[in-house]
Amino acid sequence: MTSEVLTPQEALEKTRQVLKDYPFIKVVAVAGPGDPLANDETFEALELIKNEFPEVTLCLSTNGLALPDRIDDLLRVGVSTLTVTLNAIDPEIQAQIVDHIAYKGKSYKGVEAAEILIKNQLEGIRLAVEAGMVVKINTVLIPTINRDHIVEVAKKVRELGVFIMNIMPLICQAKFADMEPPTNEERKEIQAICEPYVQQMRHCRQCRSDAYGLLGKDLSQMSEERRNVIKMESIKKVEHEE
Repeated sequence: MTSEVLTPQEALEKTRQVLKDYPFIKVVAVAGPGDPLANDETFEALELIKNEFPEVTLCLSTNGLALPDRIDDLLRVGVSTLTVTLNAIDPEIQAQIVDHIAYKGKSYKGVEAAEILIKNQLEGIRLAVEAGMVVKINTVLIPTINRDHIVEVAKKVRELGVFIMNIMPLICQAKFADMEPPTNEERKEIQAICEPYVQQMRHCRQCRSDAYGLLGKDLSQMSEERRNVIKMESIKKVEHEE
């Protein structure tokens, strides 16, 4: 979810304002619209930001379908941290989650679509790790579909050299609107099972894609008064460090 979609120039201006107000922010990420690798504007925005703020870490979130084809573009614009959503490595299971894809001008369905998606996801992850990117895997826990399979995902991404895995609870909407989300206990149980294979991220709050702030502190959702207090604290801290 997002409150608005920004053009590349608007993204640069937004970054300018946020970093001016909150200089402690060190990461800028792109999460859409749709899959960011399908939009040339993604790379234009990232390039504009990197040119003006070379010290900022650039991050991108993707479903990985186009990752092998666009890995060189990501490296060119300076993306160093990558999040890939990988919900299954078994095509039969993946086909229950993603029932079709559009890839290189063609539409694919069912298991065939799942096979293409998984192949590209795993190849893209391998290429990103080899290129020196820090790779995080997002896996959505869907109790009746991939609950018992997620450990296999963890084992596979460990082989590929993934840094960390974020197991996220299903948001019940669209085709999953009638499904029950997993409990916190269920998610913790799966995290514990996967922990021996890949480090688990436990502080995710599933924030909006245009959120900004700190872990557990979404400044974009705070009152103007509270944001101003944090802004002044941030400026004083930076001045003290200098």
